[in-house]
Amino acid sequence: MTEPLFTLDELEAASHLVHERMLPTPQYAWPLLAQDLGCEVWVKHENHTPTGAFKVRGAYTFIDWLKRTQPDCPGIVTATRGNHGQGQALAARAAGLTARVYVPEGNSVEKNAAMRAFGADLVVHGADFDIARAEAMRVAEAEGLFPVPPFHRELVRGVATYALELFTAQPDLDTVYVPIGCGSGICGTIAARDALGLRTKIVGVVSENADCVLRSMAANDLVETETARTFADGMAVRVPVPEAFDIYARGAERIIAVSDDEVAEAIRLYFRATHNLAEGAGAAPLAALMSERAMMAGKRVGVILCGGNIDTDWFVQVMAGGVPTV
Repeated sequence: MTEPLFTLDELEAASHLVHERMLPTPQYAWPLLAQDLGCEVWVKHENHTPTGAFKVRGAYTFIDWLKRTQPDCPGIVTATRGNHGQGQALAARAAGLTARVYVPEGNSVEKNAAMRAFGADLVVHGADFDIARAEAMRVAEAEGLFPVPPFHRELVRGVATYALELFTAQPDLDTVYVPIGCGSGICGTIAARDALGLRTKIVGVVSENADCVLRSMAANDLVETETARTFADGMAVRVPVPEAFDIYARGAERIIAVSDDEVAEAIRLYFRATHNLAEGAGAAPLAALMSERAMMAGKRVGVILCGGNIDTDWFVQVMAGGVPTV
């Protein structure tokens, strides 16, 4: 067995820091999900954080680390499809830092509005997330702002606190489904499982329209895709992150892909069964479980509802039986 990414003490310290700023999120076993899927389904409600998504946890630990190690830093710059940017803006502004956030053209209108409300200086640049990310890193060097990458040890340590909460409350889950964008969520889940010494299987979920991770796993090497066009924007990544790949390639049971149709159906099931909103990436783990319900029959399963920040027009379209196109 490989050395855990974090010790339990390191994760508990992160939890203490995060819980000074927000309450733990609940995990509930919803009976209508169990009825529909034939297994006990525990939902980790990361849609109940101060930004409606899990990313804020990593923002709290990252900005705390930055203030301790770079006390003269004036501000940060980063790129996002929305949830990472909301968390970074909230945490940075609370710490007295500026927050420049780059998003691609056509980004979520409501996530953009939320980032501005949390104090972000929002800049629209490029056709997709990976182009926006490259520009953010260039600007960081040119303007003396601290670059917040999509994947960093301190981000993962904070994100791992949701998995620590889930596994502490429900240590005997057979399998947990986690969406993958840049990889902090699945790596944090693997880290918490390993620090606790559990045997839970972790299944990563990607969009079939943004499947660089699936292709990379098949090739045992990093594989970029030409496009990442999915309404599950939290998974709309073309370029895999090497540091994350190294962790989930060893620690995940498998990676599976879901279609936008399957994600839309999972959003509808979440609303019918729990009356919770799930954005595309937030519903992807449930979509994956739906596709593997025969394999999971009778088991105790966790799904990470990583965010609920879906634009109103897309939600209306999905609930009417449609699938948003991008």
